[in-house]
Amino acid sequence: MAQIGKKNRLRVVKEVSFGVYLDGGEHGEILLPRRYLPKTWAVGDEIAVFVYLDSDDQLIATTQRPRIMVGQCAHLEVKAVNEVGAFLDWGLAKDLLVPFKQQVTPMKEGRSYVVYAYLDEESERIAATSRLHKYLSETSDGFKPKQEVKLLVCGRSDMGYKAVINNTHLGLIYKDDAFKPLKYGQKLDGFIKLIRDDGKIDLCLQLPGKAARQELSDRILDYIKAQGGRSTLTDKSPPEQIYEQFNVSKGSYKKALGALYKQRKIVIEKDEIRLV
Repeated sequence: MAQIGKKNRLRVVKEVSFGVYLDGGEHGEILLPRRYLPKTWAVGDEIAVFVYLDSDDQLIATTQRPRIMVGQCAHLEVKAVNEVGAFLDWGLAKDLLVPFKQQVTPMKEGRSYVVYAYLDEESERIAATSRLHKYLSETSDGFKPKQEVKLLVCGRSDMGYKAVINNTHLGLIYKDDAFKPLKYGQKLDGFIKLIRDDGKIDLCLQLPGKAARQELSDRILDYIKAQGGRSTLTDKSPPEQIYEQFNVSKGSYKKALGALYKQRKIVIEKDEIRLV
């Protein structure tokens, strides 16, 4: 059976002048307009299509790939706002609606927002929401530390950056674990850093390892030596300055400084670091 709002492989059952009809199972026959047909096809072939309701609320198929599907999150631009809600550009002829009640703050034309696409079970319409917490879990139910994940930055707080994890969960990247200031809507590869006692998920953008820590420590020592034995790049320096020099997060840099201090190779003062 065809799944609305998702990618399907559906069989061509007949051709008409304006396209072909596909076998949608319980949904019946679904039109694929001729302009979306692949170059080669035949009755009986299966075609990869996306299924949704058109402007007349009729099921229709397309070989175009939308920027978001049901169960996914994306950073999309608002094309228009009217009395119904905001309409997002998701790459298809019919724009994606975000009803007013599904908006955390009133959306404005020309701005972009991170949203989650869902299927309204009653109307079978695809819609979107910026109320991510309604659909994404904020506690872990299977993630493990050091697990690699796909991230989408969806917010910012005093502690750091909130991110969507694999389209299913929400987690936090602390400022010290960010290489540099992150942008709202930015896609990143990351890792599960820690599952807290309350189940909340902490994230990081790189995994610390013994070899990596030693290599960073050596680079820090070389850098301080090149600066005449003193450096103003301290554990209080902005993350972007640390990233620009060492290509690591502020958290990794602080840990490396702590290790060098314990080894009595450096002295950490208020405004500078110097070699022993």
